[in-house]
Amino acid sequence: MRLDVVTIFPEYLEPLNVSLVGKARARGQLNVHVHDLRDWTYDRHNTVDDTPYGGGPGMVMKTEPWGDALDSVLADGYETGSREPALIVPTPSGRPFTQELAVELSERPWLVFTPARYEGIDRRVVDEYASRMPVYEVSIGDYVLAGGEAAVLVVTEAVARLLPGVLGNAESHRDDSFAPGAMASLLEGPVHTKPPQWRGRGIPDVLLSGHHGRIARWRRDEALRRTTANRPDLIERCDPEAFDKKDREMLSILGWEPDPAGRAYGRFWRRTDGMEE
Repeated sequence: MRLDVVTIFPEYLEPLNVSLVGKARARGQLNVHVHDLRDWTYDRHNTVDDTPYGGGPGMVMKTEPWGDALDSVLADGYETGSREPALIVPTPSGRPFTQELAVELSERPWLVFTPARYEGIDRRVVDEYASRMPVYEVSIGDYVLAGGEAAVLVVTEAVARLLPGVLGNAESHRDDSFAPGAMASLLEGPVHTKPPQWRGRGIPDVLLSGHHGRIARWRRDEALRRTTANRPDLIERCDPEAFDKKDREMLSILGWEPDPAGRAYGRFWRRTDGMEE
C-alpha cells in the first residue's frame, strides 16, 4: 500500500516511523510519503490561506497550492506504478470513521491524505478530485481539532494493522471491538495476563479452567456487558437475529429485550425495570 500525506506540518507525521506502522514501512509493506504543502507556494511568505468569500472569521486554505501539490503527488504515484488512488479528507463534517471503513480502506492500494488547517480547504479542491477518484471525507469523532494530522495518524494506524503480515498474529484483530462478523456491533471485553494475583486482585476462575467453550462464552458475555454499559446505542440498532440464544439470555439479564413493535427494524429496547443479576 502507498500512502501520501500533504500537510503544512510534516513533523507532525513523525509517529509514522514508529511502532507497527514504522515496522511495516521498514519491511516494505507500507510506502509512505509525507509532503510539505508549502513546497507548492510561489510567494515569499509561502501563503496557503486567504480570507473566506462571504465574510466570517478564520481563514480558508487556497486552491492553488492544494491543486498543484495533489497533481504532483498523483503524477509521481502513477510514474512509480501505483494504482487506483483514493483521496482521504479528514473533517469533522465527514462520515464517521469506523472499523468497517478501515477494512474497506485497507483493501485499496493507494491512499492520499489532505489534512487541513484553519477553516478547511476551499471546497472546489475536493470537488475537482472527486471527479477523478473516490473521495472519503471522514471524521474521527464529534469534536474539532486544530488540524487534520492527528486524524491521519488515527486512520493510518487503524488501516495499516489490517494489512497482511503487519500484525505478528494474523488472528489478533478477529475479536477486536467492531471487528466484522460476530463482533461487528460489540465492544471487546476485559483482558488479563500474569500474574494471577496482583494487589489482592485475582482473575476470573473461568480463564484458568482450560475449558475453551466456557472461556469463549465468558468473553462473549463480557463483550455484551461492556457494550450495554458503555455504548447502548450499538445494541439499540442491532438486529435481534444477530444474537444467539445465549446472547439473548445475557441481554435479558442486563435488562434488554427485542422491541416487538420495532422488530421489523431490528431494534432492541431497554426495560426500565431491568436489573442485572
